[in-house]
This record gives sequence, structure tokens and C-alpha cells, in this order.
Amino acid sequence: MAEGWVLLIEPKSHLGQALLTKLAGKSFRAFSSAISCVIKPQAETEGITTLLSPLFTELALNDQFLMTNKSTVKDKRIQQLLSELDGCLTSDCIKPSSWRAFQVASQLALSESRFLHLFSDELGISWRPYLLWRRMMCAILALKNNTSATQAAHLAGFSDSAHLSRTFRKTFGMTIRQSHTLFKR
Repeated sequence: MAEGWVLLIEPKSHLGQALLTKLAGKSFRAFSSAISCVIKPQAETEGITTLLSPLFTELALNDQFLMTNKSTVKDKRIQQLLSELDGCLTSDCIKPSSWRAFQVASQLALSESRFLHLFSDELGISWRPYLLWRRMMCAILALKNNTSATQAAHLAGFSDSAHLSRTFRKTFGMTIRQSHTLFKR
């Protein structure tokens, strides 16, 4: 993709469930250039709802999905875990030194195998890829706040900046340096 946006939506959120229905089993959908031209980064003060409004119109979805984007996860223990992980998005990252499956399972009073099964059932993704995704979000927030790649890697629990760089490129198809250009816009 030479240009455009990639939106990654939590599959078990209300928005994620609506998108799954609209996409009819496809994991992605490309839109006409008219849509991608309309959706351009605006001033920081403009909300995500305004930016995504043309996309929601194209998909015939209500903007309220963004305003009430709550998870459909039913298990209270998994909800608690997700809330704890969400703390990384609003404050300092929770360095995932104690995020091994057996440790998390123990904190939730579950066996490791039961936790892994329950997590996968509730979120539709396995624990390890989900945790990696959350660590990437933590690193991106740090990078966006002008933290060095080495510091961002350390904050998000990567062994070093090279590990973060490899994972970043594999996940997003661009280097951290290229992402810095996007963050400055």
C-alpha cells in the first residue's frame, strides 16, 4: 500500500462486531480513493469520530460505535485483565515482566491452560499475539511522545531497540524512523 490508513479494531468490541458483519468474513476491505482522500489527518483537536465519519458513512455504520466502543468480553476476570492493560494507554506502560501466561493465570486463579483457552474464546486471539500487540501500542505511545527507540523498547518490555525495530517493521511495514515522520504531521 503506497498510502492510506490501516485501522486495527479490537474484534470483540461493539465496533469490531459490527465491522465483522459488514465485512462478511473478509479480514480487510479497500476503499475507493475518494474515501481515502477525504480521511486525512486533521488538527490534533479534531476527534477521531470526525476523521472516521466518511468511512462510517461508506460502511453504513453509526458514529455512535466510536463513542460507545465497549468490549463484548463477558468473563469478569478477562475484563479485569483488559482494564489493567488499558492503564498503559492512559498513563505509564506496565512493563510486561510479569505477563507470562502462567503468571497471569495464577493472578486470575486459573490454570494456565484454562486461562489461555478462556482468553482466546473471549477475545478471538491468542494471549501471546495480543500481548505483543499491546506492547507495540505502548512503544508507539512512547515514540509519539518523543522517547528514543531504546527507551520505548525498554518501557514496552522488548529486549532492546533492535528487537522493537524488527517487530515494528514486521507489524506495520515501516521503520520506526518512517513512523516518526508520520507522528510529526
